[in-house]
Amino acid sequence: MHLYKADGPCKARGSMKCPFALSLLATTLLLTGCATTTITNLTPRQLSRSASGFYTFEAALDSNQQALRKDSVEPRVLIGTESYPMRPALMLSNRWEALIPVPPTNRVVYYRYKFDYVVNRFGSPGGGSKLSDQYQLRISE
Repeated sequence: MHLYKADGPCKARGSMKCPFALSLLATTLLLTGCATTTITNLTPRQLSRSASGFYTFEAALDSNQQALRKDSVEPRVLIGTESYPMRPALMLSNRWEALIPVPPTNRVVYYRYKFDYVVNRFGSPGGGSKLSDQYQLRISE
């Protein structure tokens, strides 16, 4: 003989609230919990001094965010207060590069990557951005 009857979570009083709460939770997880965007630095940590004074900085952007418009990505290299635009690398879809001048007096360059892009949203598209960690390039003689 049972003293009580255990109903499932959706058969309890106010059963109309449970399916709504579960669908709201599932929607929230789908929209926020699964999207990742990662910047990978492809520039070596150390390079030999270039006679031209120009150095190639390279980065990759990997994202599983389906709402990100790949054709809207605008990457930049940030060095101090300067900002240098990057261009797509040949034959690679998620890699960018920039040829940047470094004065001959600099032995170390601190830099970051910044990727601006457009994300599809409910209503109108919105802006998105990803800033990398700070990296260091050593230039040897």
